[in-house]
Amino acid sequence: MLTDARRRTLELQADLSDEQMRVPQLPIINPIVWELGHVAWFQEKWVLRHLRGEPPVRPDADALWDSAAVAHDDRWQLPLPARAQTLAHLQETLDRAIARLPVGDVPDEAAYFYWLAVMHEDMHGEAFTYTRQTLGYAAPGPAVAAEPPAPATPVSGDVFIPGGEFLLGAAPGVTFVFDNEKWAHPVQVAPFSIARTPVTNGEFAAFVDDEGYQRHDLWSEEGWAWRQHAGAEHPLYWSREGGRWFRRHYDRTVPLGANLPVIHVNWYEAEAYCHWAGRRLPTEAEWEMAASREPASTRKRAYPWGDRSPSPQRGFLDARSVGCGPAAAFPQSDSAFGCRQMLGNVWEWTASDFRPYPGFVIDPYKEYSEPWFTPAYKVLRGGCWATRSRLIRNTWRNFYTKDRRDIFGGFRTCLLSVD
Repeated sequence: MLTDARRRTLELQADLSDEQMRVPQLPIINPIVWELGHVAWFQEKWVLRHLRGEPPVRPDADALWDSAAVAHDDRWQLPLPARAQTLAHLQETLDRAIARLPVGDVPDEAAYFYWLAVMHEDMHGEAFTYTRQTLGYAAPGPAVAAEPPAPATPVSGDVFIPGGEFLLGAAPGVTFVFDNEKWAHPVQVAPFSIARTPVTNGEFAAFVDDEGYQRHDLWSEEGWAWRQHAGAEHPLYWSREGGRWFRRHYDRTVPLGANLPVIHVNWYEAEAYCHWAGRRLPTEAEWEMAASREPASTRKRAYPWGDRSPSPQRGFLDARSVGCGPAAAFPQSDSAFGCRQMLGNVWEWTASDFRPYPGFVIDPYKEYSEPWFTPAYKVLRGGCWATRSRLIRNTWRNFYTKDRRDIFGGFRTCLLSVD
């Protein structure tokens, strides 16, 4: 896992020129050279320094790459090592981490920190992927070669979920989970109906064409204030030419793709669409129940399709395709209730604020969750096409501020009420 994560990190910057590496100062991205150094720093901090008690590889490492201590805007002004030096530092920390691996099985208390380093690097790999989209760079190559999925038969409509008591969150004994997933606790969920697939570009285009971005009545006051400030008239990267919608996919303009899930929409846009469609966003408890519950029992699945790890036949993950695929593809991904592609393809906004579960106990990496438990952050579920399959599961909680459109975020909807 360590070498695979690093291979992907290096792939995602290898084709960029030094000029492209010097990215403009924007609040939603990091300087790429800084982010590479941060990945090495994180691995060194938790595997070499915390776990093995070794001194820093560089005495200035914390001053350069500690994301909790170095303000975002300051990262462009730091005396960072050059690209070649940063890459050498990445290699040195990886070599040392691998050299310190115990012979044979790794004890659980040590394995946790190796997993933490891998998961962190995988998340930054996804961030590198959407940073390239933000900046209009060429699409990154796929992480692995894969055959395209079979043509998708259209899927529509809702599935009914009977509700009841549900254990929300991860159960003890899972190999690795983050603190915000701990631990499974009972919640009451009312009966509900949820869409089988995420909202597609074609469905969202109907909202745009019906002047959805001009109708104040469809937006919350907070959402309308964002729309006016941003000047948003349609999803990010969309454009209209000759009466047809197109989108920018990295450095190319391509047809919209009506059957693809809508992506690069924020929580406010999802909320406004729901008001227009007479629907609503699912809560994260509803989303997790639809993804993991088995109808005839209280048993939870690790993944929508069962307990087997993700595979290329289960959906769009691991950047096997560069971008989203059809929302109706991969019937093998269906949950027990019939919801499709709940893992992979596109992250899905939920109605829920990012909050701690009852009895929350902070993990050693204390900056991961606790600072962001505020109403400004909403929970997203399910992963996207660039998410690594070893990272994602039904209980995984992602979180972003409601205004973020640069991420690979979309949504699925629920009926307003069930009679």
